[in-house]
Amino acid sequence: MVGFQASAVSRFCVLASSSAACLAVALLRPAAAQTPAPTAQPEPAAVATKSTPATPAKARETITVHAPPLPNIVLYPHATPTGQPIRTTGAQGRTSGRQYDWGVFNRGNGEAAGFGPVGQYGVAPWAEDWSRLRDKSKRTDPLDVLKFIALNENKTIWLSFSGETRLRNWFESRPNLGTQHNNDSGRFGVRNLYGADLHLGEHVRFFGQLVNADAGGWNGYGYGSTYRKRLDAQQVFVETRWNMLGAKSGFMFGRQQFVGAPSYMLYSRETPNVPLSWNGFRGYMVWPRFRIDGWDFVQTNDSYTKMFHDTENYNTRLYGFNMTWAPPDGHFMGDRSYSFLDAFYVGYKLSGSGGAIAGPNNTSNNGSNTRNNFGVRWHGLAGPFEFSLGGIWQGGVFRYAKTDQARNVSGYAINTLVGYRIPKDRFHTFMGVQTDVYSGGNKDKKNGTIGTYISPFNPQTNYLDTTTYMTGSNLISVAPLIRATFFKSVSLQVKYPLFWRYSTQDPIYRSSGFYKFAHDFDGKFIGMAPQASLAWQITQHLSWTQYVSRFMTSNALNKAGGSSATYYQSNFVFRF
Repeated sequence: MVGFQASAVSRFCVLASSSAACLAVALLRPAAAQTPAPTAQPEPAAVATKSTPATPAKARETITVHAPPLPNIVLYPHATPTGQPIRTTGAQGRTSGRQYDWGVFNRGNGEAAGFGPVGQYGVAPWAEDWSRLRDKSKRTDPLDVLKFIALNENKTIWLSFSGETRLRNWFESRPNLGTQHNNDSGRFGVRNLYGADLHLGEHVRFFGQLVNADAGGWNGYGYGSTYRKRLDAQQVFVETRWNMLGAKSGFMFGRQQFVGAPSYMLYSRETPNVPLSWNGFRGYMVWPRFRIDGWDFVQTNDSYTKMFHDTENYNTRLYGFNMTWAPPDGHFMGDRSYSFLDAFYVGYKLSGSGGAIAGPNNTSNNGSNTRNNFGVRWHGLAGPFEFSLGGIWQGGVFRYAKTDQARNVSGYAINTLVGYRIPKDRFHTFMGVQTDVYSGGNKDKKNGTIGTYISPFNPQTNYLDTTTYMTGSNLISVAPLIRATFFKSVSLQVKYPLFWRYSTQDPIYRSSGFYKFAHDFDGKFIGMAPQASLAWQITQHLSWTQYVSRFMTSNALNKAGGSSATYYQSNFVFRF
């Protein structure tokens, strides 16, 4: 920032001290006593009817079972169903949250339904159901008047508005393992995502969302069109819904957000100001314990700087299908047990620099890259244990640009998170270990099979590493973690990931390309990145989340020209 003369240390201290001051205010405010994690409850029904044979039909007693309201900390839940701040039930998600009625798939953060996590609000705002506000007696918030606006007398045609303004700032002492050279960088970004959801009866709806964004700071870098964006259409689609073969079915066509794959595989691009969006169609069918989902998209070309100029990028395609089965529920160690089993296929087609592979001597080889991902995931809970176990085999073919040469692909990924939640603990403490393996190859080979797994559309930002310096290629990661929710609106997670290269013949990969150091890096151990995240849901509409990490690079990487770094990020969000 021009004219800003404070030292880098002072800048970081200002960020840290302001964060500490606001946290102190939060902790000094009167707070409701924390409650233990909910025990097994009748689910999925929120209303039960009880009768006795001797009682006449007209005099039967009706008992309404009220699910406890969603705690503030999960009003906007993060991705990954395992290790949430507080366990919640599907009944809670429906009665006090805004999930559509997907039956057992509403459980936890609702991610099992295939439309991303949803609490009071969702990552995809069109996944929220505000139809119950048709009854004005259920409106409890001043902004509820914007969530259901009847357009006809019968209230079957209605409009709902949604909005998000996010203020995000970063501090990085040595960005990107020291390769960026924008030392002591302080970046700032602001984005606005505002949308409208028009329902024409029960079977048709139109959704549209606008985006604009800007960025600034000192020693900034990487400010492209995904950080600085003039007003444009982020999402515009039509959806039809109907019942077919006993399933709740739907078809979505147009520009839309896609969060239907495991979040450790691909997500909605959270770090920049402009999320990923896709153009094409998606269809789904949901039965009581089984669902199927299929899609075919091309990526939105958001590289333009003029207003309303985004088009389609036909060089990047995403297509596939998913099947999810919910096995019968059970009990384990005196508590409930349920799970979901996913089987999916996800295909990528990438061309040009987006499909490049690493070559000898820090070079890149452009070409067309087709990747076919066949995967399974089993996730759920068994008594006090929570788990997510996933595996992907990645096949395909890479064709070098301007030649007829082609090479087959065979890579894989293993992603697990297993943990234990202390029963009846007032802090809902969760302790676990996350393990991720992404295969690597040999950059010096010019023929034969390519063994490097790629994840071009970025997993959920904080899944691997909050700094985003690591990505899912040629990597082994082991990360112990612990989470505690001290108040209904405040949750702290501490995580300690350690990173190795899968193959020393392949480089260290980043979210776009790979790292190039001044000297050859011949070690296997990359480093460790102890990190902490503090989430505070201040009110229903305001949240503040902070992340801090110290990425400590290995001696071998330091000798190659890498550098350890301190990282801090703050996100202040208004949402309705």
